[in-house]
Amino acid sequence: MAIKITNARDAAALHGIKGLIYGRAGMGKTYLARTAPTPIVISAESGLLSLRDTNIPVITIKTVQDLQDTYRWATESSDAAQFATLYIDSISEIAEVVLANEKSVNKDPRAAYGNLIDQMMTTIKAFRDISGKHVIMSAKQGASTDQVTGTVTYGPSLPGARLANEIPYLFDLVMQIGIGKTPDGVEYRYLRTHPDIQSEAKDRSGVLDVMEPPDLTHIFNKILNNANKE
Repeated sequence: MAIKITNARDAAALHGIKGLIYGRAGMGKTYLARTAPTPIVISAESGLLSLRDTNIPVITIKTVQDLQDTYRWATESSDAAQFATLYIDSISEIAEVVLANEKSVNKDPRAAYGNLIDQMMTTIKAFRDISGKHVIMSAKQGASTDQVTGTVTYGPSLPGARLANEIPYLFDLVMQIGIGKTPDGVEYRYLRTHPDIQSEAKDRSGVLDVMEPPDLTHIFNKILNNANKE
C-alpha cells in the first residue's frame, strides 16, 4: 500500500484558506471580495453595488440547483482554474433559498428546518473542502441575549439557531467586520480575528493580530508566509 505523507505547512498551502466573515449590513462584506486574490463571487444577494466599478465575475444563486451546478463547475470545469478565491456572498441568503425550497415541498416546519440544516452543512463542507482555492463565505450578523446576565453576543446569523451555532466550527478563520474611530475621529474598518466577551471569532493559524485590516490578500499572505518560515 502506497501512503503519501506530507507536512501540515504544505498541506495548508495546497488546500487554501477557508474563512467565514460576518457583520452588520453596510459594513463592507461584499466589498471585501475585491481584496481577495483573483476572486469570483458566488452571490445570492442583490446588493453588489460595491463591486460595480470592478470586472469581478459573479455567479448568481437563485435556486438550489444553481448552487449544485456552481459546485460542480468549481470542482470540474477548467474555467474555474483561473480563480484563486471563491467568495460566497452570503451563506445567510443561500440558506434562505434552501429553506424556501424545503418549505415548498414539505409543509412540516420542523422537517423543513431539519432538511435545511442537513443540506447547508453538507453544502458548506463541500465548498470548504475544495482543494487549491481559498474559500471565503460571508454571513449576516446576528445577536443573542443571555437571559440571566443580559449580555448581548454577536455571531453569524442563519435561519435556525442550531445552524448558526454549528457553522463557525467548520472554518479555520471566523472574522467579524467592524468599524472603529481613530483618536481624531476618522472612521476605519477592521476584521476581528480573536473572540471577546461579545463577538465570536477565531484564528486557527495563530499568526493574525486581534484586529487586522480588511484586506484578504494581506491576511492570506500573512498566514501562508508564516507557515513557510516554520
